[in-house]
Amino acid sequence: MVQTIQHVDQEQPLDVSCWVKTRNSLSSQSTFLLWTGSIYGLIPNERRKHLFKIVGISVSRCIPQEDNSWDFASRELTYYLDPETNQILHRWNNPWTGEILPVAHVANNPVQGLFKGDFPAIVNEHTSTFVFDLFTNYPNPLAGDPRFIEYSPQEIYQATELFKLTVPNDELFDPKIAEVSQVILSWDRIGPWLPWMKMGDRPGQLIYSAHGKKVKKVEHLPQWLQDELNHRLPLYKDAPKSIMDSENITSWKYFKQNFDAYLAGEQFPLVAF
Repeated sequence: MVQTIQHVDQEQPLDVSCWVKTRNSLSSQSTFLLWTGSIYGLIPNERRKHLFKIVGISVSRCIPQEDNSWDFASRELTYYLDPETNQILHRWNNPWTGEILPVAHVANNPVQGLFKGDFPAIVNEHTSTFVFDLFTNYPNPLAGDPRFIEYSPQEIYQATELFKLTVPNDELFDPKIAEVSQVILSWDRIGPWLPWMKMGDRPGQLIYSAHGKKVKKVEHLPQWLQDELNHRLPLYKDAPKSIMDSENITSWKYFKQNFDAYLAGEQFPLVAF
C-alpha cells in the first residue's frame, strides 16, 4: 500500500523498509554509496589547513529477519588524496612536524549492525531527508600502549558525524520499487587527528566535509577506484552475504592490527582478496 504523507516539512516516523531501500535495497542486493570531499586541519588560533581530498565507498547489503528487522552488512574504503593534484597519497609531509609519513587509507571490514523500528525523516512535497547526528565517545583502542604514544595517546576517542540522505518521494513510497536509486548524501565530521598523522597530543581536530550518492555497480565508480577494486581489493567489490562473526573494524583498530605493515612502509589499503 502506498504510504500517505500526513505532514509537510515536518519530522515523521517512517517504517524501517523506507530506510532500507534508501541505504541499500529490499531485495538484499549489494549496492554502493560513493562520497567525495575534503578534510581540513584546525588548530586553535591558527588558520585552517586543507590537508586532503577524500574519495570513499561503502558496499553494503541488508538481509531481512523474521521480526521485521534487517541485518546490515558492509565494508568501507576511504582514500586520502593530495588536495592540489587529486592523486592518491602514499606518503604525506606533515606540515606541523615536517616528518614524511606513510598514509594508512581506510579499509574497514566489516561494518555491520541492525536496522529495526521506525526511522524519522523530514518529509516535504517531493523529497524526504533522513537525518542522523551521531556523537561517539568510547575508550581509544590505542591508548595505554606505549607503541602509540606518538600516534594516538588520548584515552577517549570522541567524534561527531552528521549525515543527511535525501531521496525522492516517488521512489521512496512506491511499493513496486525495492531500491531508491537517487540518493543525495551529505556527510560532515569533526574528529581527532588520524593515528598515522603522528600528531600525538597536539591540540586540534579534523573537519570533514563530503557529499555523495548511491551507485549500483563497480563500473559506475571512478576508473582509478575500479582499478583498485579489480587488482588490489576485490573483497570490497561485494558486501558480505550475512553478518560476520567478528567485531566492527574502525580506522583506529585497523591501524593497530596493521601497525607493523605501516612501519614497514607497505602500501595501504593492504591487499584484500
